[in-house]
Amino acid sequence: MLSDLERKVLRILLNFSSQRHRMPTKPELECTTGRRYEDIKSALDVLVQQHYIFWPDNPRLDTIVILEGWERDTSLPTPKPTISSNIDYWTKY
Repeated sequence: MLSDLERKVLRILLNFSSQRHRMPTKPELECTTGRRYEDIKSALDVLVQQHYIFWPDNPRLDTIVILEGWERDTSLPTPKPTISSNIDYWTKY
């Protein structure tokens, strides 16, 4: 599960890449998140560790590749199989 800052940084990266066709710069990330770059850097490191982004050239932000744009939701309930008879087919249709 991602923290608020990590989720926010991931969404900013995704929006920049899809709308502006580039990755944000350090001042743009600081302005849009309202945080210092040290906090943003730690959030980016967590995103790399959890395989949300791929960052081959670490200090350069323009080399970031987004692997997954949304947070993984592991709390979805699994659907339970329903047991029904064939009478449903004849009475509902």
